[in-house]
Amino acid sequence: MKCREKLLSPQFARPAARYMKVLCYLIMAFYLLCLLLSCLGRQSFRLTTATDVYENAICAETDHAPASRGLTVRMDDPVYVHANGQGEVDAVTQLALTLMFAVKVVPGIWAYWLLSRVLDHVAKGSIFTDENADGLLAFGLIQGATALFAPFLRLGLCALANLLGESQVSISTGSGMLNTLALSVAFVVAASIIHYGIHLQDEVDHTL
Repeated sequence: MKCREKLLSPQFARPAARYMKVLCYLIMAFYLLCLLLSCLGRQSFRLTTATDVYENAICAETDHAPASRGLTVRMDDPVYVHANGQGEVDAVTQLALTLMFAVKVVPGIWAYWLLSRVLDHVAKGSIFTDENADGLLAFGLIQGATALFAPFLRLGLCALANLLGESQVSISTGSGMLNTLALSVAFVVAASIIHYGIHLQDEVDHTL
């Protein structure tokens, strides 16, 4: 019981919110770094050529055999690329790989920026406000929209790249959809609770 009261007390919530705000900034910085690496062609995938199969190939290097090549990023969905007749990954496929990576990373940066604003308000003692409710609602909706539409966008990018380019790309997507949707619903519910608390407090103030 004492532990529960401590975790629910403002004395714990406000410093915890400050630490979580810093964590949000670190997550956004990490996402930006990953997006930059993807743009530089350091996104790994399974590459099939006429002569061999490479499990961790990247576009930034023509020699795909080394197992370790510095900083690389990987999508949360498995990606498979078939090289063109020259054994290379053409520019259209490379662009599609970057866009497929950005489909989840860019909304993620936006969502965590909104969450950091909410945590900043909580750290300052401002909890039951419309701005906090809107921030949590937006975070939940962005996560939900990403979970629902990102797989279809990635599949569409694959299809378009395969029409325009010589190399071919495919993806196995949608595996983490339910987990992200559950997180989305949780934040939408939290937003509704704060919104209800705001209007309940307004009613009390008007009654008094």
